[in-house]
Amino acid sequence: MRVNHILLASHGSIGGRAAEKAAIELARENEAELSLLYIVPDFWRGMRGDDWLNNAITQEAFGNYLESQLLNEARQETRRIASMARQAGVEIEIHAMFGKPTECLLEAVRKIKPDLVVIGSPRPKGMPGYRSRIYLETVTRALPCPLLILPHPLLDAQA
Repeated sequence: MRVNHILLASHGSIGGRAAEKAAIELARENEAELSLLYIVPDFWRGMRGDDWLNNAITQEAFGNYLESQLLNEARQETRRIASMARQAGVEIEIHAMFGKPTECLLEAVRKIKPDLVVIGSPRPKGMPGYRSRIYLETVTRALPCPLLILPHPLLDAQA
């Protein structure tokens, strides 16, 4: 498959890392542009600890701490992915968004106009981790380009 611009959506999960490797390899093979979309899910919005912290100052401090942790995590992940791309000789453009993953992905596709979107498969049942997800039916109905979903590495190991 010949592509000129790939949009990779990853947040560093095991499935996302499989997508990262595939997208970087496809970009290298095709000498394609690579854009990374890192989404901070909006379920963090408004998390201030008001159910267990008893005053507004403490709640604000907790909220600021949580936001700084999310920002640090986003920086670490995007730097890690950018480093992998550069090591493969692939230039990468980074986009970060805050919101619902499906909506953010579709908005990024409208802006970036990739030839291919690459994502990891959903986490298998019973595996720990956040349950933010991209709703595949919504995405496949709205995408103007192909979608490549990489199988979860743990599913491959179990087969």
